[in-house]
Amino acid sequence: MGESISMKRFFKVVSTISAIAMLSLCLAGCGAAPTGSAPTGSAKNTIKIGGIGPITGPAAIYGQAVQHGAEIAIEEVNKLGDIQLELKFQDDENDAEKSVNAYNNLKDWGMQILMGTVTTQPCIAVSTESNADNIFALTPSASSTDVIGGQPDKNGNKTIERKSNVFQMCFTDPNQGVASAKYISAQNLGSKIGIIYNNSDAYSTGIYQKFLTEAEELNLNIVCTKTFTDDSANDFSSQLSEIKNAGADLVFLPIYYTPASLILAQAKQMQYAPKFFGVDGMDGILTLENFDKTLAEDVMLLTPFTADAEDELTKNFVAKYNEKYKEVPNQFAADAYDCIIAIYNACKQQNITGDMDASEVCEKMVSAFTSSDFKLDGLTGSEMTWSESGEVSKDPKGMIIKNGVYVGM
Repeated sequence: MGESISMKRFFKVVSTISAIAMLSLCLAGCGAAPTGSAPTGSAKNTIKIGGIGPITGPAAIYGQAVQHGAEIAIEEVNKLGDIQLELKFQDDENDAEKSVNAYNNLKDWGMQILMGTVTTQPCIAVSTESNADNIFALTPSASSTDVIGGQPDKNGNKTIERKSNVFQMCFTDPNQGVASAKYISAQNLGSKIGIIYNNSDAYSTGIYQKFLTEAEELNLNIVCTKTFTDDSANDFSSQLSEIKNAGADLVFLPIYYTPASLILAQAKQMQYAPKFFGVDGMDGILTLENFDKTLAEDVMLLTPFTADAEDELTKNFVAKYNEKYKEVPNQFAADAYDCIIAIYNACKQQNITGDMDASEVCEKMVSAFTSSDFKLDGLTGSEMTWSESGEVSKDPKGMIIKNGVYVGM
């Protein structure tokens, strides 16, 4: 890949200069979370990266993990001494309007590349803005196809044009739905399947629709499907009762961790103990404040990252993350780390400098990401590539919660 570096070579280089002092963190402006390491090079060699995600509110675990994973990667990149990356991360509270405001603040700051946003609904709004401005955007975790555009809906119609500046590090919702159905079928995890999904959320609905289609192809027996909305995501007794009465021995939850935590608690209260199978939005449930981890025992989910993997890259990332933030990283942190390394590699390949305007940078970044020789060996996948659709190609991994920790299946 020319001058770009593989993740394994990258870590070896970084580890040889570990004696260099950690660069100081600084606070961004009003409403912003701490930035990553400050650059040490000249303005010409410093690329400004904006980040947007929920640092406060119910979805804060996702945004905090993304910010932290990105900070570790930027500190490592900046120690190499060539291209310098400067990160400014803004809190959007998982709100689309606040996310657009954060995006505009970052534009005023001089952002050249956007890593974000973290969650789907805000990212759909911001990706429309960044597309109009021709600013390159790589989201670590917003998985709806509406983020990148150009994908057919459930009726086969393309209602949103391809946003050619936007790329994803995460699986798309359709891919998660298909992969989940295939995994459940291949592992024979359930004979009767119930589903609870959020029909007011693009992320949850997108996964559900593809799961349902694939489940029918695989002859999975779906006995009951129930829905909820953001406004009703506090009492799931009715949904659980109907699914229990239908005899479901596995419940598929294509939802975020906050409602999932309530479902697990309420299922225990009604003495209903099926297998629970989630998707990447459930990753983070173990760090949810005041959550009883025993409720998540044996919960399964698909994710591109498992913190107990034995490769050197993962072990060193987990050790750094745990030392710095006193917790085990989830897949959102790993996706963000990979985002920064992918951005760094693309900047190296395309000779991008800090004095280029954002539109010029965007054209070069798109050229790198869609080139046949651009691949990334990262925390969340090996030989990852991107198509012109903006989707990433990598394989999911099964994970199960045992004794309060994630374990690879």
